[in-house]
Amino acid sequence: MWSNAQEDVAMHDWVMRLRAGLLVVLLGSCQGVSAQRLPQPSARLAGDDAAPAEMAVSSWTRAELESWWSALRRHAAVGGDHLDLPASQLPPEAPGAWHAVELPDVRHRPGAARVGQDAGYEMRWYRLHVPAGGDQPLALYVPRLVTLSAAVLMRTERGWLPLLDNQHAEREQWVQPVWLPLPGAGERGLDLVVALPVPAGSYHVVSRLWVGPRDVLEKRWQWRVRAQTGLPQAVSLTLAVLGLFALTLWLRRPGEAIYALFALAAAAWMVRNLHYYVSPPASPGAQDWFWWATHASMGWVLLTALLFAMRFACRRFLALERLLTFSVLAVSVISMPLWLRQWDMVVLQYTVTAGVAAVGTVWVTYVAWRERRSELTVMATALIFGGLIGAHDLAVLAGWAWPEHFFLMPVATLGVMLSFLHAVQQRYVGAVEQVKAENSQLQEDLDEQVSVLQAQNAQLREVERQQALLLERQRIMADMHDGLGSALLSALVAMEQGSMSHEQCVEVLRECVDDLRLVIDSLEPVGHDLVSLLATMRYRLGKRLQTGGLKLDWDVQDLPTLAWLEPPDALHVLRLMQEALNNVLKHARASRVRLVTRHHGNYVEIRVEDDGAGFDLQTIQHGRGLKSQIKRAQRLGGKLRIDSSPGHGTRLSLRLPVERKT
Repeated sequence: MWSNAQEDVAMHDWVMRLRAGLLVVLLGSCQGVSAQRLPQPSARLAGDDAAPAEMAVSSWTRAELESWWSALRRHAAVGGDHLDLPASQLPPEAPGAWHAVELPDVRHRPGAARVGQDAGYEMRWYRLHVPAGGDQPLALYVPRLVTLSAAVLMRTERGWLPLLDNQHAEREQWVQPVWLPLPGAGERGLDLVVALPVPAGSYHVVSRLWVGPRDVLEKRWQWRVRAQTGLPQAVSLTLAVLGLFALTLWLRRPGEAIYALFALAAAAWMVRNLHYYVSPPASPGAQDWFWWATHASMGWVLLTALLFAMRFACRRFLALERLLTFSVLAVSVISMPLWLRQWDMVVLQYTVTAGVAAVGTVWVTYVAWRERRSELTVMATALIFGGLIGAHDLAVLAGWAWPEHFFLMPVATLGVMLSFLHAVQQRYVGAVEQVKAENSQLQEDLDEQVSVLQAQNAQLREVERQQALLLERQRIMADMHDGLGSALLSALVAMEQGSMSHEQCVEVLRECVDDLRLVIDSLEPVGHDLVSLLATMRYRLGKRLQTGGLKLDWDVQDLPTLAWLEPPDALHVLRLMQEALNNVLKHARASRVRLVTRHHGNYVEIRVEDDGAGFDLQTIQHGRGLKSQIKRAQRLGGKLRIDSSPGHGTRLSLRLPVERKT
C-alpha cells in the first residue's frame, strides 16, 4: 500500500508539471495573440483600412475552369508579360459588369446540400485600385478564404499579369491566410483583381481585402498564422504526449477507464487536426474520406470528454452515456462518403455534435451542482466555455456569423484538458490522502495488536519463569532427597542402632555438608564458564583435601564457554568431580592429586589424576558409584574414561562437547 501511495504522489507531481506546461503553452499563445490586434475598419492609420472593392461574376463550365488553371500553371512555368486567355476567361472589361461590394462576401452553408458539377461554376472577380503613392513596398493580405484556389492578377500595359496562383495550396487555403507582397504603387497606381472560383450557388466566404504597407500587414499575417495554425499544432502535439502517457497508465491499470478515455480523446483530437500537419490527398475519393474523418472525429472528441467527466460522478448514468454514444455513432455513419458522397453533411455533423455537447454539458453541470465536487465543477465550467466556443465555430463554419474569425476550438480544448488534469490531480490527491488515512488506521491497529502481544508475551514469560522455578525446586528437592536426605537417614538409622562410630558419623555429616555446598554452588551463575565452576569446587573442597593429606596440583587452562552449561548440568559436573576426589581420599592411598583441563577443538577434557595404589580394571567390579558417574557423563553429552593399574595410580577423564546437540 505504501508503494501505491508513493506511486500516486509521483503521479500527482507529474500531473502538476503537465498542467504547468499546458498553461505555459496557453499563455505563450495568448501573448502572441495579444501582441497584434485584429484590423478595425474604423481605424485611420495607414494599412488599417480595408481596400474598397468592386465585384463582377462570370459563369463558367468545368472546362473553362480547367482552361483557366492550365493557363496559370503554364504562365508559372514559361513566364511572360501577360496571361494568354480569351476575353471570356479574363476580368470583364465592360464597366457595367462591375458593382461595389461590401466585404466580407458570404453565402451561408446549408445544413445538408447536394454538391456536384451540374450547376457549373462562378468566377468571382474582386477588383481593387491602389492609388499612386510612391515606391513604398505594399502587400495584399486576405485573412480568410473558403473558395477554390485563389489567383491575383495585376493590370499592365500588355494585359493581365498573374501575381499569385494558389493551386498548390488550395486544400489548405481555408486555414491559411493569403499573403502576397506587391510592388510599389508608383505614379500610376495599381489595378488588382482577386479571382476566386466557386461552385455555382455553393457556400463561400471572402473576407475583407487588405492592401497597405508591407511591414504593417505582415505583422497581422504572422499573428493570424500563429493563432490559426500554430496554436492548434501546439495543442495537438501536447495532447498527443498526454494521450500516450494516459495510454501507458491504462495499460498498467486496465481498471482505470479514465486513462483510456483521455487517450481516446487525444487521438480523436489528432485526427480532427490532421489538416494542420498533412495535406489532404489529391484523389477526390480519398479527400472525401479525409474530410469525413476530420469532421466526424470532433464528435468523438466531445463524446470521450463527456464520458471522462461523467466518470467522476458518484454513480454512472448508463442510459445517458449510451444515448450520447449512439448519437455520435449514428451521425458518423450517416455522414460517411459511401452512400451520400454528393451531399455536404458538415453542418449536420457539427449540429448533432453541438447537441450532444449541450446535453452532456448540462448534465455534467447539474451533477456538479448536486454533488458539490470541485473537479466536476471545474470540468463543467470548462465544458460550458467549450460549448460557447463550439457555437462560435459552428457559426463561423456555416457562415452564419463572424466570417473573418478563425476557429477557436483549440483554445477551448486546451481549457477542457487542463480541467481534466485538475480532476486527475484531485483524484490522486484524494487517493494519497485515503492511503495515508488507511495506513494510519492500520498503524493504530498494529500498535494495539503489538501491545496485546507484548502483554501476552509478558504473561507467557512469567508463566515460563514460574514453571522453571518449579522445575528447579523439584530438581533440587530430588537431588537433596536422593543424596543428602538418603545419607542423613542412613546415618540416623545407624546411630540409633549403635552400628556407627563417632568418627564415621562425623565423616557422613562432612559428606552431607559437601553435598549441600555442591548443590548450592551449582545454582550460582557462572556464565557457562566451566573453569569458574571448577574454581568454586576447589574453594569448597580444598580444606578437606588438605585435611585428608592430599596435595592438589591445579593445572587448569582456559576453556571456551559452553552455551549449554546450565545449573542442572553444572551439578552433574560437580558431582562427577566430587565423586572422583572422594574416591581418591577414601581408596587410593595417594599423596598427590592433579586436576587438569584441556581444550581439544570440538570438545574439552577434565582429568583427575592421583599417584595412589591404583587397581586392576579387569578384576574390579563396577559398583553403583561408577555406574552413576557414567550415567551423569551421558546426560552431559560427554564420555567418561578411567585408566588405572596397580601401583601406578588412577586417571579419570571427562570429555564434554563444546557444542552440544539438542
